[in-house]
Amino acid sequence: MIELKYRTVAAWAACVVEDMDQFLPDHAAAEKKASSMAMTMVSHYPDRPELVTAMVDLAIEELNHFRAVVKFMRERELHLLPDEKDPYVNELRRSIRSGKDLFFMDRLLVAGIIEARGAERFGLVADALPEGRLRRFYRSITQSEEGHEALFIELAELYFDPAETRLRLDELLDIEADIIARLPLRPALH
Repeated sequence: MIELKYRTVAAWAACVVEDMDQFLPDHAAAEKKASSMAMTMVSHYPDRPELVTAMVDLAIEELNHFRAVVKFMRERELHLLPDEKDPYVNELRRSIRSGKDLFFMDRLLVAGIIEARGAERFGLVADALPEGRLRRFYRSITQSEEGHEALFIELAELYFDPAETRLRLDELLDIEADIIARLPLRPALH
């Protein structure tokens, strides 16, 4: 498990629950992008069979999450929004180093951190929602995201020295904490 260095404030979850009609389309977009990212990893690293297998499974799982969010949206007569850049993800990705191996390691670690943040935030949403289908869904999504964060760290430690991987993860977690602390409270995942 990744130990995030900045905890999301409870006010964020309250903001989300007060405006689920804004949050759901943002969540759907995040799931769609996560599925796409997994398939991009397959395309970029076809010579890494463990990664290919894991990313194909992840892409399908994230697409199933997308489908589930879209169903909740349809019940509320909400529509998908055009894709927008996620400032949190983009800023975090700017910390990825260049160089074939450094880039690959950082890419895996950043993906794990993004999944860890998603797990934390979906858990807060689940805790803030009243009993019902939506709360059960967010509880389930939280568990999925926790598995995804572990997957990316396991892959990084498979391909790189675990001690070096953990040192770099710690550096990236410092960067991520600074980024997330500066985000405004809004009904969006990041």
